[in-house]
Amino acid sequence: MDKEIIKILEKKIHEIKTSNSQINTIIDEFDNLDSNTLFSGIMIGRLFNSFHYQHRRILKRNPTETEFNDFIEFLKNKLD
Repeated sequence: MDKEIIKILEKKIHEIKTSNSQINTIIDEFDNLDSNTLFSGIMIGRLFNSFHYQHRRILKRNPTETEFNDFIEFLKNKLD
């Protein structure tokens, strides 16, 4: 995966973890769901969106299958 995109995704993780009042509001509204699972789902969704957007913005193309697999590995390493 492109180094600039990795840097942006790492920044996005920090942003999600530190300024998550809106995420907390969503989690509070769905108190029938496991809050950790819901938070992880929201985080993965935001990272997936950023992953695709940054490829189109920086590299001017959609990510390849290899880059997508790298993204999955990135998620596994960062969200453990």
